[in-house]
Amino acid sequence: MNIIAIILVFGVIVFVHEFGHFIFAKMNKIKVNEFSIGMGPSIASWTKADTMYSIRALPIGGYCLMEGLGEESDSVNGYNNKSVLARLMVSFAGPLFNFILAFLFSILICHFFTIDPPLITDVMENSAAEEAGIQAGDVIVSLDGQKIYNYREITLYSMMNDPEKPVDIVFLHDGEEHEVTLTKKKDPESGNFYFGFISTGRASEGIVDELKYAVLEVRFQIKAAVSSVKMIFTGHASKDDLMGPVGIGNTMNTIMEEAKEEVKDESAWNQFLNVFLNVINFAVLLSANLGVMNLLPVPALDGGRILFVLVEAISGKKVPPEREAIVNGIGVALLMLLMIFVFFNDLGNVIHK
Repeated sequence: MNIIAIILVFGVIVFVHEFGHFIFAKMNKIKVNEFSIGMGPSIASWTKADTMYSIRALPIGGYCLMEGLGEESDSVNGYNNKSVLARLMVSFAGPLFNFILAFLFSILICHFFTIDPPLITDVMENSAAEEAGIQAGDVIVSLDGQKIYNYREITLYSMMNDPEKPVDIVFLHDGEEHEVTLTKKKDPESGNFYFGFISTGRASEGIVDELKYAVLEVRFQIKAAVSSVKMIFTGHASKDDLMGPVGIGNTMNTIMEEAKEEVKDESAWNQFLNVFLNVINFAVLLSANLGVMNLLPVPALDGGRILFVLVEAISGKKVPPEREAIVNGIGVALLMLLMIFVFFNDLGNVIHK
């Protein structure tokens, strides 16, 4: 059952991405030659309004094949012959739909799980936070001038900065703002550095609260994805931090097994609900990450197409098709090499666990 759930999650996330391209292509009267649900051999297909719709054997996403995308077309309804704005909208639509999916899933998480405001629920004894007068019930407002909306942003901040660096913290106590400078203390047993405050989240206060924190959850996941890319390029992340489909599938399998174990003595419904919500929570991360990664200005990705269109908008003329084809070809080759590296890296990590 776990492998089916993993395939479905991958499939839904990729399908929603391609569906975003499809909807905006139709809105801008761009001809879609084929829209496929799934990959591999065709099981069923039909044609309506010049578009072939296919259901394929492998439920792992799909694709939206547009006229004039990646090739020259004389059709007035070809992607290559549409306005700059139309092409920007269509290219951005896939990542946008991933962010929308992450938002919808986040509403479920906020409703059934806890919400993640920067609310302090406990303070460790003899910690820097306790010595600074921070107490349970206080709310962290900012770290070094960076506004904090989710408690996990504090962890993200710590990952991106020197653990021994003094940090200016603004926090709310009884409705009043206070500012302190904290330097984390090192735990002699684990070797980790801690501010000393802890948050376990809180329950939802209603649908408005859930919608607000669903938006903030997507914001956090986008911020975390961008920070991850930054860590890779600045050398703060190793090759083992890269994860492809094999690694993601293995992580999802671990999440599902741990979720089952948490409620193994409860009813079958509670077991299913706990596993489902944990998978949905992970899907929020995956969908937001897919959206961010596709916006990177890399040839053959949505971000690469957006970059070409922006160059055209600024210069007033299109990039010559043959040059664009060469750049995209190089981009595809590099992406394939990266995928092969990540695949074998994933296998190595799984085998040695």
